[in-house]
Amino acid sequence: MTPMARWVPAGDHHWRGSAQLAVTCALVFCALFLLVDWDAGSLTLPRTVLWLALSATVFAVLLPHRVTAGPGWLAARTPWRRHMVRTDALVAVRQYGHVSSHLVLRDAHGGRLELDPRVLTANPLIWHELDTGVHRSVERGTLLHGADVLEQLGHRIDDEITRAVLRVSGLS
Repeated sequence: MTPMARWVPAGDHHWRGSAQLAVTCALVFCALFLLVDWDAGSLTLPRTVLWLALSATVFAVLLPHRVTAGPGWLAARTPWRRHMVRTDALVAVRQYGHVSSHLVLRDAHGGRLELDPRVLTANPLIWHELDTGVHRSVERGTLLHGADVLEQLGHRIDDEITRAVLRVSGLS
């Protein structure tokens, strides 16, 4: 008898590095301003608390959403809450912005999730889970707006994967 493989959701492989960068930036920010304040002779307890609070804010702003996906769902965890959508029951997908674009996904159950498309480009397993769910939404007729947005994104992701394969194989 073989042991059953444990199912693990697809996750963002670059999140840990981005989180470490957020921690590093917040610590450098805090250390720099505490050092400048101390050198100027104006470091007090209230000012120390202020720099610590501002450093925590820098960390919260820089910390990326932790994106995971599984069969029929996509989730993004922020420092304060978890947003989740059913990808097999999507009703709308919209893309906002050109330089720093983001996707907004809405499902039939009221779920809403904002996502940076670069996460999908960098993580083919998350893209696969989303794409599979989108196909189910289209088959069921729930996806009313945005199938074209995801189709264009899919072409862009496929192009980037092809370029990466060609680059690694030395054909580029």
